[in-house]
Amino acid sequence: MYPEGSMYNFKPQYRVALRGEALLTSSRFNKGTAFTLAERKNFGLGGRLPCQVNTLDDQCKRAYAQFQTCETPIRKNSFLQSLKDQNWVLYYSLISRHLREMVPIIYTPTEAEAISEYSHLFRRSEGLYLTLKDQDSMEEDFLEQTKGRDFDLIVCSDAEAILGIGDQGVGGIGISTAKSAIYTLIGGMDPSKSLSVTLDVGTDNADLLNDDLYVGWNHERVRGEEYDQFLDKFVQLVRKYFPGSLLHFEDFGVTNAQRLLQKYRTTHSVFNDDIQGTGAVTLACIMAAVGVTKSKLSDQRYIIFGAGSAGMGIAHQLRDAIVQINDFNESQANKLFYVIDKDGLITEELVITTSVRPELHPFARPNSEWHGIQRDEDGKICLLEVVKHVKPTVLIGCSTLAGAFTEDVVKAMAAGCERPIILPLSNPSKLVEVNPEDANDWTRGKALLATGSPFPPAKMANGKDYIIAECNNALIYPGLGFGTILTQSRHMTDSMIIAGARRLASLSPALSDPDDALLPDFVDAPQVNFEVGIAVAEQAIAEGTARVNWLQEQVRHEASKKVWKPIYREYVYDEQGNR
Repeated sequence: MYPEGSMYNFKPQYRVALRGEALLTSSRFNKGTAFTLAERKNFGLGGRLPCQVNTLDDQCKRAYAQFQTCETPIRKNSFLQSLKDQNWVLYYSLISRHLREMVPIIYTPTEAEAISEYSHLFRRSEGLYLTLKDQDSMEEDFLEQTKGRDFDLIVCSDAEAILGIGDQGVGGIGISTAKSAIYTLIGGMDPSKSLSVTLDVGTDNADLLNDDLYVGWNHERVRGEEYDQFLDKFVQLVRKYFPGSLLHFEDFGVTNAQRLLQKYRTTHSVFNDDIQGTGAVTLACIMAAVGVTKSKLSDQRYIIFGAGSAGMGIAHQLRDAIVQINDFNESQANKLFYVIDKDGLITEELVITTSVRPELHPFARPNSEWHGIQRDEDGKICLLEVVKHVKPTVLIGCSTLAGAFTEDVVKAMAAGCERPIILPLSNPSKLVEVNPEDANDWTRGKALLATGSPFPPAKMANGKDYIIAECNNALIYPGLGFGTILTQSRHMTDSMIIAGARRLASLSPALSDPDDALLPDFVDAPQVNFEVGIAVAEQAIAEGTARVNWLQEQVRHEASKKVWKPIYREYVYDEQGNR
């Protein structure tokens, strides 16, 4: 069910300036066999289409049958990409009818394979390619390719850390376009108002550099000041020509992700899904869990296992929520966290003796806490010892270290609290820190569980299925973006993100039944994200970052009008119309 008053519920006329071949080859405006007889006559399509006029339902039925003939996920991905190149409305309508089945095809995990094979699968361009070696013409190229367009959303990637497969060079355009598609499918964004960008700064992927068919810049990845100048030139173009847009950073490497976010978030509306999206959906999941346990965020003891962009994004998001909601100061909130990375528990000693990244420093534990604690042969304080010593209530895995949450670790945690909250979030599923079924068994059904990939239900002691929540960023990031864009907010603030997370948490099935999933089902993602967007927009208005002059009470009505849905509009020919 879509919001009252959304574009799903009415079919306005649309003035279009294209005719004949130009209209049939426009993915934005093409209807294929759904052009009415009147449209075929008025737009010079007589003799160009079979005589039968189909409905969108007919076309989706045919396209789904074609999709099912594709034998492998990558072939299904290629089929859907081809459909998108031909007809946006049909593409989005088809996928919206089969979200659970098709999102893993156009996004993780299948899109990772498509990105890794990008140069061999390449057929046509699908966004804006900006290359460091051509930066002297960047503004000219940017203006030429965005001429006459008004963008609400710009998704960019430098492809250093793609979907768990690392540096993919120019193939990063694939993750930018996939993220943009999710914004449309689940967040209601108009696809004509989103721009996907790859920032080609070279690659350190030897397989790509040695591939004769590689279509990107065959150069080692540029870093340092030259990289920063290139990125800044791009960001300033976005600020200059699309000042009201949301700039989404995706899959930047760990050395750049956090610092670029901090550098630009006070001057433009920017968002990093790997940091803020992962943090926000995890925050919502834990808010739901503490709702089940009738406790507070500030009552918990948190272990973050894996201190990359995702792990630290979660730590910062949780810390900021504790400060805002539970009236802690930042120093007090930091003391609730125990961060473990490849060097073991992050302590003050490690900060002094190793190259621990600056964003980890506030979470370093005092050396005095760990006198007499057993260390491994390399002198590290490892996970099991931290669990025994700390008795955590929340254990979060972002390490991609499969099986790290061993039976000993899980049982030690369960011995220290009544309802352990265990979130093995690493993707893909083969890299998960613990199979949730094992964690459920080892805790005798006491654990509150969520994972980063879909898993089948676990069995409770009473024989009932325990639904494993999927802590999927797509449950929140499209809504965060939608609310920000809706209000033309100057920034996406921490309090806006927390407002979105609180709204998502309030929709948790577990709040009605403690044995149900901690987060809503993914098939409900469009409705969930609409509610998240409402909360974000209301917060933007409340704190004065919004550029619109609405009251909070007006947000739901305005949001309903903004939602884009894949339907065919009636076309009227107009030489001055849309192209």
